[in-house]
Amino acid sequence: MDIFDQFTFKQDLQVRWMDLDPLAHVNNSIYIQYFELGRGKYMSAASPTWDWHKNMFLIANISCDYKRELKLTDHNPTVWVRTMRFGGKSFDLEYIICTEREGQTILHAQGKSTQVMFDMKERKSMEIPEWLKNEILAYEKEGSIL
Repeated sequence: MDIFDQFTFKQDLQVRWMDLDPLAHVNNSIYIQYFELGRGKYMSAASPTWDWHKNMFLIANISCDYKRELKLTDHNPTVWVRTMRFGGKSFDLEYIICTEREGQTILHAQGKSTQVMFDMKERKSMEIPEWLKNEILAYEKEGSIL
């Protein structure tokens, strides 16, 4: 099975000159920003009811495995995002960043983040709302979420 078979959502990226480090490839910290961009766009697509002012989550953990350098000249950079697991108060997202070269997909990075639902009024963690789970489950491919 191809890794992309489990993903529904992808977002185009623009590698900017300021994203590069002295070695002329994307700095490691920028990948986390690319994940953040993908996460925001993903949540809007996967959950049309989502309201960032009412339904907040915090990042409890984030990681990135760097597979291959990403350069300014790489073609069609994209970040793919999917929900991979629901817990009671948290959910995990998976990310992949890739480009295209001569008809092949090149994997540059793979990552994961854990989001914890947060009640802004009470200032504490909270259960994931059922409507949110239902919208994401309807958006994602059947059987792709644990």
